[in-house]
Amino acid sequence: MLTISQLAAYAGVTVRAVRHYHQIGLLREPERDASGYRRYGASAVVSLIKIRTLADAGVPLSKISQLLDADAAAFSEAVQRIDQRLCEDIERLEASRRQIAQLSAGDSLSLPSEVVGYLDRLRAIGVSERLVEAERDGWILVAARWPDQLVEWMPAKLAQLDDPQVVRLYLVLSEIFDSDPGEEALLEEAADIMAALAEQAYRSGDIPADEDMQGDLPDLLDALAVETDPRAERLRDLMRARGWSGWTRMERLTEPSG
Repeated sequence: MLTISQLAAYAGVTVRAVRHYHQIGLLREPERDASGYRRYGASAVVSLIKIRTLADAGVPLSKISQLLDADAAAFSEAVQRIDQRLCEDIERLEASRRQIAQLSAGDSLSLPSEVVGYLDRLRAIGVSERLVEAERDGWILVAARWPDQLVEWMPAKLAQLDDPQVVRLYLVLSEIFDSDPGEEALLEEAADIMAALAEQAYRSGDIPADEDMQGDLPDLLDALAVETDPRAERLRDLMRARGWSGWTRMERLTEPSG
């Protein structure tokens, strides 16, 4: 005959678990002997091992009693249901693992590979990581609004990086992002380049049509820029002084003289 600690050790569980099984009626609690101890026989060991095995397999404790009392056919059916539930849990956990992997992947979170390639190209031309991260967050907003068009735009965006003016703009913005507040000369240079690029786009008809920039997205992109670096407000003021409403919902405010 075994004490409760010997029983627990034999079945590979804790004494606390045995007492819990007693409390919920899974394992019969024997009477105390003359010495005041509860003694367990071989049948208790067998029952406890079955309980432990079912519990380790993921069977809820509330269902174990039914399985222990079931005949062979009912037991087999119940085990199949448990297996199906475990398969569903595995699929759910695998999906969670994929999401965790995405989180660790950085740029690829919520963005297609084409955009990730564009961000890598920015890094290759010397754009600061802080500016790349800001650009990435902007593309996440765009992807949520225009997921299908996003991939179509990427070749043109990549081609823009062959333009020395665009490259210079990104490098100047990187300096602004990584500098102390008050770099007015850099802001002025960035505004000059952006205004020149806007003028080129306007003359070639590449300014987005009004209907393409409807809704909240342009305002969200502008807000994101300001939240990322408050100096974006000053840059927008400098753009207005050069005749342009901004850089997202780009509208000409004044016609050039001459």
